[in-house]
Amino acid sequence: MPKTFTDLVELMDRLRSPDGCPWDREQTYATLAPMLLEEAYEAFDALEEAREGRPDALREELGDLLFQITFFARVASERGEFNIDDVIDEVHAKMVRRHPHVFSDTKAGDSAEVLRNWEAIKAEEKRAAGKVAGKPDHPSILDGVSTKAPALMEAHQISTKVARVGFDWTQIKDIFEKLQEEVGELREAISKHADSQDEADHAHVREEIGDLLFVVTNIARRLNVEPEAALKLSNRKFRRRFSHIENRLREQDRKFEETTLDELEELWQEAKRMER
Repeated sequence: MPKTFTDLVELMDRLRSPDGCPWDREQTYATLAPMLLEEAYEAFDALEEAREGRPDALREELGDLLFQITFFARVASERGEFNIDDVIDEVHAKMVRRHPHVFSDTKAGDSAEVLRNWEAIKAEEKRAAGKVAGKPDHPSILDGVSTKAPALMEAHQISTKVARVGFDWTQIKDIFEKLQEEVGELREAISKHADSQDEADHAHVREEIGDLLFVVTNIARRLNVEPEAALKLSNRKFRRRFSHIENRLREQDRKFEETTLDELEELWQEAKRMER
């Protein structure tokens, strides 16, 4: 008989009980934190396999992620803070509140309007929460974007947030013009650094590279491409093709230092042809 969410909660209760698992009983917020992040990334990686028609890995990784959430809720319950029912109750109430076009008489013509309403409701929630906590009355729309997220993901979330309130390029061609502008500024910064070798100039190069990457994330957003996933895909492709080069060199009993760049490029092109 298939297990339910209740069964999972009962399993966690047993693991944390006095006669349960010693390792599970020792875990705290601090020790669980890296595991939560790891499981989230593994679920993220499994998405690509699911897109290609292999959903088994995603099902497994979502289960691992759900287990971590259940684990955190159990620890919180033991600390007298909240339990898993509180977690479910809060997210349920939040989703109803943020979907007034579904659960009340508010109208939303399209998904863009839905997102604008979502941000307005969220901002009002933060203002109300801030008043209770004695915080400033004007929270930023970017407060919900974690500064601890990977930089590419953070950039994507930032640009998505501000676009929802109208701070965006009118057309995608305008973003490409900005991209060319940033490429020019990077070339100029590199030229200065090459001439001076000054640390301040190197910092300028780093800044311009960051600006260039930020513009690229905006292009991805406008094309409905998640940049972190796109880069992951390119990383996998590179790994696959580079592994082909390594395997071919092993077959030939050769080392990289004994191979010219032109020969390596030919093996790279060979790997590309094999993928077609």
